[in-house]
Amino acid sequence: MVKTLPSTAKKINSYLKSNLNGRPDVLYKAGAHLIVNGGKRLRPYLVLKSCQMLGGSTKDALPAAAAIEMVHNFTLVHDDIMDNDEMRHGVPTVHTRFGMPLAILAGDVLFSKAFEMVSTDRVRNPQVSSGLVARLAKACVDVCEGQVLDIKMAEGKKIPTKAEYITMIEKKTSALFEVSCAMGAICAKKPQDVANLASFGKNLGVSFQITDDYIGVLGDPKITKKPVGNDLREGKKSLPILLAIQKADPRSKKIILKVFGNPRAAKSDIAKAIEVMRDLHIEQEVRKAALDYAQKAKRSLAKYSGPAKSEMIALLDFVVTRSL
Repeated sequence: MVKTLPSTAKKINSYLKSNLNGRPDVLYKAGAHLIVNGGKRLRPYLVLKSCQMLGGSTKDALPAAAAIEMVHNFTLVHDDIMDNDEMRHGVPTVHTRFGMPLAILAGDVLFSKAFEMVSTDRVRNPQVSSGLVARLAKACVDVCEGQVLDIKMAEGKKIPTKAEYITMIEKKTSALFEVSCAMGAICAKKPQDVANLASFGKNLGVSFQITDDYIGVLGDPKITKKPVGNDLREGKKSLPILLAIQKADPRSKKIILKVFGNPRAAKSDIAKAIEVMRDLHIEQEVRKAALDYAQKAKRSLAKYSGPAKSEMIALLDFVVTRSL
């Protein structure tokens, strides 16, 4: 992992802790529950490094970095409610630990606090503040639209195209990476660089999700800590699964579809489906797709230099190659 990430995460954690408190105490405990129990802090890290690369200071970018982590955790709280998941980061989910009404309110307070962070006088610049609010609001809209696209894909019988899948992850996942880098540029007061940084974040986010989806189907459970074939069992219409269904002959497709979306699928049947998918050599195609977006991300930073850029590229390389 990127060597400087732990120290940056520590700084972000301290800032989050100092700003996630209030009364009633249980509301803020619920809001901070997932934050204090895990998370890589990738998005706030990108806010800080984007700002630093353009000559801005960490102090100027910390409110925006905290805001994006709050929004990210707001989406996790709601995702867990919609999916009825009981565990995240190795601990009970917020609605499991605190109950459904408080979990909804915890998500709401995280969302509201995020906008408070980027709109108060701590930012000390009306143009910076309005730019941060506008960008963050648009990203939140994109995430909601992406979530609905994902739900509709899951509910429908039609197998989506690669283009439809990319559109969905650009909104649901990539939007927060994109806005993280854009907000870093805004905090550095470099409006002319916002588009380049946003492009880096967007393409990094797509690479991240493609890789994550590969891991969810064919990753090593010793690394992923998830049951092998977990996404197959859940019926997730991710790129590796779409490619496998498209490339499979009738016999192989039947083996895959037997376990696809079947929560009661036998382990032996899942193992057969995984073997079939490996024999289709979709790993190479998934790897190429992830690396293509990574190259687009790198081109967005071509004209920049310095330690912060190197750290952002190192993070990109780690994200894309972590289990491919």
